Amino acid sequence: MPKFFVTQDKISDNQIIIDSEDVTHISRVLRLEKGDNVTVCDGQGTDYDAQIDTIEPKKILLNIVSRQKSETEPNIKVTLFQALPKASKMEYIIQKTTELGISEIVPVKLSRCVVKIDNKKDEKKKIDRWQKIAESAAKQSGRGIVPIVSEFMTINEVIEKSKEFDLFFVPYECEEQKTLKEILTSKSDVKSVGFVIGPEGGFDLSETEKLHSSGIDTVTLGKRILRTETAGEAVLAMTMYEIGDIN
Repeated sequence: MPKFFVTQDKISDNQIIIDSEDVTHISRVLRLEKGDNVTVCDGQGTDYDAQIDTIEPKKILLNIVSRQKSETEPNIKVTLFQALPKASKMEYIIQKTTELGISEIVPVKLSRCVVKIDNKKDEKKKIDRWQKIAESAAKQSGRGIVPIVSEFMTINEVIEKSKEFDLFFVPYECEEQKTLKEILTSKSDVKSVGFVIGPEGGFDLSETEKLHSSGIDTVTLGKRILRTETAGEAVLAMTMYEIGDIN
């Protein structure tokens, strides 16, 4: 059944209004009609089975048949702090980590990032674009929420933010002893996990020194070095397998 997201202000006791670009998709692409059923999600973890009542050029009215908590959300909240990669790699990262159950993606400016975005206007354009990609991937994968693409952060802001997580770590190619499995199994009843993925050129030494001096663990992902666009989804998949809902 097709799935669509709306904000909570579009949902009343018995009806839902869709007035976004999904109107065209529903009426012209899927060619749905009055009486057809769709799934609508409020983006906060509740799914609604709904039946199309009225189709107008810019608005669709649906009657709520039933509502239930989404069964597709993991039991932990995972945040990816992703150093800015080149070209369209960020779009790929957002798409794949959304499919795997990420809760939030934070773009990070590190010294070895090839891409440099230095003004708020360009940052906002990127975030708006990436948020749409997250929503599209959430629809495709049947998510109960749309992951948040947050504002850009610096390494110092990431370190400060790390204090909010039950587990926080950094995969690092120079780490030889501490493993990801060791970190993931070091605590019980973990509800939130955060991790930082470096850029194509790796972390600058001053950045890893800041991380270590702040008490943040670095972990090895094995003997092979992963690309920045591979590492995030690999770590997320392993995290979901070890302490999440992939089994």
